[in-house]
Parts: sequence; C-alpha cells; structure tokens
Amino acid sequence: MKAVIMAGGFGTRLRPLTTSIPKPMIPMATRPMMEHIVALLKEHGFDDLVTLLYVQPEVIERYFGDGSEFSVKMVYAAATEDYGTAGAVKNAEAFLNDTFLIISGDVLTDFDLTKAVKFHKDRGALATIVLTRVENPLQYGVVITAPDGRITHFLEKPSWSEVFSDTVNTGIYILEPEVLTLIPAGKEFDFSRDLFPRLMEEGRALYGYVATGYWKDVGDLIEYRLAHQDILAGMVKVTLPGNLVEGLDRPIWLGEGSRVDFTASLKGGVLIGRHTQVGPNAHIVRSVIGDNCVIEEGAVIVGSVLWNNVFVGPRAILKENIVGRGSEIKANARLFEGALISDQCKVGEGSVVKADVKVWPHKVVEDGAILATSLVWGQKWSRSLFGAYGVTGLANLEISPEFAAKLGACFGATLRMGAIIRTSRDCHQASHMIKRAFISGLHSAGVDVHDFRIVPIPVVRYQMGARGAVGGVHVRKSPFDPELIDIQFFDERGMDISSSWEKSIERSFFREDFRRAKVDEIGHLSLPVYDVELYQEGVLSFIDRGALRRRGFRIVIDYAYGSSSIIFPQILGRLGCEVIALNAYLDPGRITKSAEGFHRSLQQLSEIVRSLGADLGIMLDTGAEKIFIVDDNGDLLSDDLALALVALLVMRTHPPAVIGIPITASSAIEELAGDQGFRVIRTKTAPRASTEAATQEGVIFVGDDLGGFIFSQFQPVFDGMLATLKLLEMLAAQNLRLHQLIRSIPQRFRCREQIPCPLERKGGTMRALIADTADEQVELVDGVKVHLGSDSVILYPDQDRPYFHIIAEANTLARAEAHLARYREVLANCMKNGLPEIAP
Repeated sequence: MKAVIMAGGFGTRLRPLTTSIPKPMIPMATRPMMEHIVALLKEHGFDDLVTLLYVQPEVIERYFGDGSEFSVKMVYAAATEDYGTAGAVKNAEAFLNDTFLIISGDVLTDFDLTKAVKFHKDRGALATIVLTRVENPLQYGVVITAPDGRITHFLEKPSWSEVFSDTVNTGIYILEPEVLTLIPAGKEFDFSRDLFPRLMEEGRALYGYVATGYWKDVGDLIEYRLAHQDILAGMVKVTLPGNLVEGLDRPIWLGEGSRVDFTASLKGGVLIGRHTQVGPNAHIVRSVIGDNCVIEEGAVIVGSVLWNNVFVGPRAILKENIVGRGSEIKANARLFEGALISDQCKVGEGSVVKADVKVWPHKVVEDGAILATSLVWGQKWSRSLFGAYGVTGLANLEISPEFAAKLGACFGATLRMGAIIRTSRDCHQASHMIKRAFISGLHSAGVDVHDFRIVPIPVVRYQMGARGAVGGVHVRKSPFDPELIDIQFFDERGMDISSSWEKSIERSFFREDFRRAKVDEIGHLSLPVYDVELYQEGVLSFIDRGALRRRGFRIVIDYAYGSSSIIFPQILGRLGCEVIALNAYLDPGRITKSAEGFHRSLQQLSEIVRSLGADLGIMLDTGAEKIFIVDDNGDLLSDDLALALVALLVMRTHPPAVIGIPITASSAIEELAGDQGFRVIRTKTAPRASTEAATQEGVIFVGDDLGGFIFSQFQPVFDGMLATLKLLEMLAAQNLRLHQLIRSIPQRFRCREQIPCPLERKGGTMRALIADTADEQVELVDGVKVHLGSDSVILYPDQDRPYFHIIAEANTLARAEAHLARYREVLANCMKNGLPEIAP
C-alpha cells in the first residue's frame, strides 16, 4: 500500500534545535523521528512511500535514500513554494492512483493503521480523518462525528470558548485518489481549512476514525522532552536500539560498544546509545543519552535528552534539559529545569544556566558565569501569550520592559516596514513604562508610531485606517487585579486583532529570530495633535445635539478616575446637559477596583442620582469602553436589563434592521425584536465576536451583557462615551424616562453558576455534553445552548479560567432554578464521562 509522509515543515517552535536540521530528522530515542514513522508504516503494510520535502530536503533524502535499507520503496517530491498541506500532496498526484494514507514525519504514534484503513473501506469513505482524544484540544482541529463515524462538526484550532469536544484531528488521513481532483494545482490549499470543510458542506463521505493508542504532536521543546519520557515509561510502542538489560526499577537499553562503570546508578528507564562512556558514581535517571557521549565521574542527569557526541564533565548537574550534538558541559556546571543547549556549545566550569534559558548554536558560556537570559533576543515565556484582554501578566515581572520590547518587535515583524501603529495608555506609571518599551520594540522592527499618550480606548480605535494606521496598542493596568498589566492589540478598523494575527505574533515571539531594521530604517515617533479633537467632532456630528439641548438632561457621571475625564466633559459641555461629575480626575492608585469597591461605587452613584432627582446615572469603566447604568429612580440596572432596554430604544428609534447580542443574552430581546420588525443574530461571548458582528451588513447595534454597546455606523467597537450620548438621545427622541421603559421588557428569570473544571478537561466535557444533549434542541454557537420550549440553558467553558458557566432562563424563578440544578448534574456527569481515553 502507498503512504505519503509530510516532511516539509519548518519546525519553528523547536528552534534552535531545527536551525541546522529539518524537524523530521531530529533524534527521537537516538533515531530520527521520521525513522519511527517509516517503521510504523512498514509494520502495517505501507511499503511504497512518497515523501514530501521542502525545508533542507537533501538531509532527509541523503539519510533514507531509496528506502531499501528500511525495507520500503521511497520516492521524493520536493516543493519550490509552500502550497499548504493539501497543495503539497497535490504535487505528488502522479504517484497516487489508489487508496493512500497521509501522515506527518514528525509525530510520535503507535496507532493501528490497519484498523483505520479497514474502517475507511468498510464505510466506503472518500476521506477518513484519524482522530484521537486529548486533554488540551486548543492547538488542534476539533471534530465531532455521528455514531456511524461521519463527521458533523469541524473547527480548526479553537479558543476555549469555542471548544465543543476533546476529539481532535491527528493529521493522519486516508484518502481516495478522487479527492486530489478537488485540490487546485499551484495554489495554497489546506486539508483542515479548505478541503475537509468543503467535503462536509457538500455531503461527501467524510468520516472520522477514533484511534486508540499513543499519539503526540512533537510541536515544541517541552513536548519533545516529554515524548522521550513516554518512550522510557513504555507508553508508546517503538523499537529501541541497543540491548535490553535489567535495571534497578525499569529497563535499561545499552548500545553497542557502550560502557557503564559498575558504581554508576541508572534508574527510572535509561537509553544509552553506541560507544558511550559512563563514569564512576554518575547518576542517570529517566534520560536518553546519544552515541559517542562521555559522562564523567559524579555527573547527575535527570529527565534529560542528550544528542550524539556530548561531553558532561565531573559533578555537572543536568535536570530536565536538552543538549545538542557536540556540546560540552564542563565540570560542576549546573543546568536548571527547561534550559536548552544547542549544537556545538560550551558551558564553562562552574557556570549556571537558569531555568528555560536557550543557548543557540556555537555559543560559549564562560567559566563561573550565571546565564539568566537566552543568548538570542530574550528568555523563554509561556507558550500562549494571548488571552481575553490581549497579553496579560504581572506588572514588571511577567510583563517587564524586556518582555514588552520583544513583544513590540514581534508585533512589528508582522507588519511592513514603515507601517504606522497607534499607541496609548492609562495613567498608571507601570503602563507608561511598558508602553515606552513596547514602542522601542516597534521602532526596532522599522515601524512608525503615533503616540496618543493618555486617552480612552475608543479614541485610539477611532478611524484608525482613515488616518494611515494599520493597527494600535493600548497598555493599561488591569481593571480587575492591581498586580496585572494588559496589552491590547487593535487592527486597522480599531477592532481586536484576529486570532490568526495573534498566532503570527506568538510564532515570531517563540521563534526568537524576528526582523531587525537597519540603522537608517528604525521607526519614528510622533505625537498627533488633532486626532483627539477629530474623535470629539466625530461624536458630536453623530449625535442629534438639538434633541439633547431641548431635553436638558440632568445626569450624574462617574468617571472612575479614568482617562475619559480629560475628554468627555468637553463633549458634554457642548450639549446643554447639567452634569454632576464624580471622580473626574486621573488617579493611578484607583483605576483598579476590587469587586467590593466596584459595587460600593455603584451604590454611591445610585444614592446620588436618587438624592438629586437626576435623569440618569452612568459609571464608565476606566478605559471608557463599558457603562453601568442607574435609572431615574436611582435603581442600578442589571447587565441583562440594561442590554434589553438599550436594544429596545434602538428598535424604537431606528428603521427595522439587525442587532447582535451574545448567545448568553436573554431571549426577551428576540420577543421585542419580533414586535418591532427587527432581526436578532447571536454571537459568541468573546469581545472580538461582538465587533465582527458589528461589521456585518445591516447590523446597526451590538450589545454584550457586560455593559458594552456598539453603534456600528460610528465605529464597530465598544465605546462607553458614545453609548452614553446615544442613550440620552434615544430617551429624548421618545420623551421617556428610563424607568418607564422597564415595564415594556418581557419578564425572564435567570440563574447563573460557575463550576470549576480543569483546563485539560474542558474538551472532553464538551464532547460528552454534546453527546448527552444529542436528542434535544441545541445551538453550538458558543458552548451548548439547550432550548427547552420557551426556556433555555447554556453551558459554556470560560475562555481563560478553569470554569464552566451555566445560565438557566425561564418564565418563573422556580423553573430557572430547577433547570440550573438539573444541568449542574448533567455537567458533573459529563466531566466524569469526558475523561480522555488512555491507551492500554
């Protein structure tokens, strides 16, 4: 049978290991990773192999030759351009005239491919995706199948809020040659993104086979090291070189010509290559040692991987490290957890390499030196940079000036030279420090910066592309935690950047070889004078100023010590409103509020509105994106009620159109929309989903249920200042006071609860939830929403935190509580039943 080995990847997340060797040739238990794949294919009858090459093709072709040494036939197809996964296979179409299998050359697996092929043929499938179940599905394509194996849902690399299963695409496919006719020649085309969604949409025979056994995508340095631990623990079936001998507690594999001193201790499973010497009193635990290595007296090596020709001096200590070929670790040196030493490096006597530091090839660490950062660009950070609010971390610890400069350079590296980025911040000195460092990084990548200094977030987002900017960055102290800093990223429309752009920045960050501008191409800094005034004029031209002046509102505004206090009073002053201002000055120490402080501020606002007989009370968040509303009776409106009231005002003051609300919002809004001739679309809960909805044709308003409102014709982003003015304008147009509208809102009772759920269990829980509710009427916009007649329950995973949320809605409180209790139990059972399958 024929198989295609995909061996053209760059292996960027494994750098610097892949600077001089293609990823499929990286040693895995002393043999190239791809050699294990060839052996697996041969075991299951695939002896006619086509290898697709792109990066350093000569290295792979020179090692495997015609395949005869490995008892297979091998031919090669080298690409001149990157046409994507499916496009690369299209290049090998001449070799593929019968059912064939596709597999990556850089995974570690022992799947029973024979069973997978039988499943494919028994179903009469056109294409079969081999699936498996994993704890963390975020980096893979998530798949749901019907009981017969036909694929019904497919989502490539979701966020936690989008995860609906822990069953993922392994990148192993069984295809009929007819599929190749659907792949365009000479164009970028991907299996997961392009081909499989098309097959599913057209109702073709696309199936998923859930395989049992071991599978690991060796995508980064941590996974690479852990894969070796799994091999030594016997979790994966691979053929290991050397002679198997009895160890103290687990087997030891000893290569030809190797010698181990009788006083040395080898424990926990150890693999030693050929012609390696282990000296007296050396201590080796759960480690793989390559060929021609020397381990001197008293050296300690724990949980590590050493490539060929490595020297470890007396009493050196290595713990959970990777050491490249030909490197020397001298006497008494110490490598902390996660440190990586590349090819041909020297770590001097008595020196220390701190945790997670990477030393790139051909570097020297002098004797006695303490290396706390990598020798190229900076230190290793978390594998996932972005969360719900951009990049968030501890101020001056995780989000340090060094980190910000590197992140700025990575952001700049995704842009063209000379591009313009807007920057802004809140009033805190930590934000000032981080923004300056970030700007330096942008300049180093040849990007120009227009710095707005201290402004509300909607101002920096406003008409960004029209003024020549291609993106923006706002740095703020977190409104939720006084120790955290948020770095928010915007695109040319002022919206949060897309997830694909986030991933591009992350790839550049982890690759650590991003663009540096030449000295005469370094970016420039300018301080725009008129852009804030342009925002003010834009707001005033969008509002019916005459209606507000005629009404003469008396309102209380709590500026929450934020930057709106330097802009919004000037706008309100031109509208004839009597304004009682609270906290209308910048105070860096008060821009973050605890939950208790937040509720205390709202209570104070309510009391002032009530005592002064004001028409309205508004508290802006510190970035001026969200508002919290107190009506003319002094009653604080819940977020659900506020959304329904503002949506109703929009419907009463605008011709019939489309409004957007999150999947978690009350169904009362659909009932209101039906009466007013409006159409409602539901969005995911992530902020980006709301802004994307605001750009759709016919959408005039989008609201979330957290105090955010978007008036699309002004800008497709949350803007608390504009929302306040539009609320006043619409009340003036209807000649109403806000509390009079409340009786127009259909009554719904809602109960909420959040249930702890470990991050690694979310995917399995979603899979089990979907299976458990298969016979009910459900929506899968975000999480699982179950419709129960006029009632509903939504269960969805928190995007960043280890929780599931449950919201039950009904016409009576008792029914809502009953639904919540019932689905709390359902969720608990799904958490148990959704555990990933463990290979025997």
